[in-house]
Amino acid sequence: MQQEMKYIYTVYQKGSFSKAAESLYMTQPALSISIQKVETEIGMPLFNRDKKPLELTEAGKLYIEKIRQIMHLENELAQQLGDLTSLKTGNLRVGGSHYFNSYILPPVIADFKKKWPGIDLQLTEAGSNELLDMLKEDLIDLTFNCTPDPHDKLRRVPGFKDTILLAVSTRFPVNDHLRKAALTTSDILSHRYLEENCPAVTMEAFADTPFILLSPGNNLYSRSQILFQEAGVIPPVAMQVSQLVTAYHLAQSGIGATLISDWMVIGKHPEMVYYKIDSPLASRVFDIVTPGKNYLSNAQKAFIALFQEYYKNSLL
Repeated sequence: MQQEMKYIYTVYQKGSFSKAAESLYMTQPALSISIQKVETEIGMPLFNRDKKPLELTEAGKLYIEKIRQIMHLENELAQQLGDLTSLKTGNLRVGGSHYFNSYILPPVIADFKKKWPGIDLQLTEAGSNELLDMLKEDLIDLTFNCTPDPHDKLRRVPGFKDTILLAVSTRFPVNDHLRKAALTTSDILSHRYLEENCPAVTMEAFADTPFILLSPGNNLYSRSQILFQEAGVIPPVAMQVSQLVTAYHLAQSGIGATLISDWMVIGKHPEMVYYKIDSPLASRVFDIVTPGKNYLSNAQKAFIALFQEYYKNSLL
């Protein structure tokens, strides 16, 4: 991709010349001159400079769309050329949330790098919605998502399943009334919560317990709201945070109860008890998501196959 196109696309992404210049490690005047040169050549502006953040003009929208097409072709060419080396060289850009990158991906990435050390695996961390946008813009090669959208035209295959549990500090009095349903760390590690005869709870019992919730837009936030509505309760909110891992650490400090994934319970936590949730919403299937129109490289196929093999038992 030509340098000027890279400059224009970065300004579009950052929404300002100053932020784009900082990202490109160049001065703002130099960046402005480069883009003005392109605008002079085509005879019309690409950005409406009166808007903050900057907005694309009609010419700018067309230009960005063509840049995306060029980026897609360049990436596809690189993947196909890399496939000629039989996974000896190439690159793979994986996107995951903080939860995924901390608890789910490490063993798969370690095995992948051991099997194919010549593949440059790049890991990006962001929210699930942002990762889907990055996938659509060809900025990453695959990600993970548990909220299918039949209209997004992305390629999805099942990856793994997790179970949502309620994590509560032992200092909260609600635990005194739910001793038969309370689960220890050992119970979680032995998967007792997956047994049919394991007692389950609804949110009704925790109507007066403060909660640490995730921010709106997060899949687990949406599920929590439905669980509260079904139980007919509006619990007190102690805090709202953007990351599932952060919510769990705060819950361990006794700030409030929170919903977590079963894969996050590792080690010993005598200060916590856990509860199985009586709802089908407590089960989530995460898809491995790749661009629908893109060529699927050997590196993508190898990573998907390795991930599915590693987590195949979770889908049973």
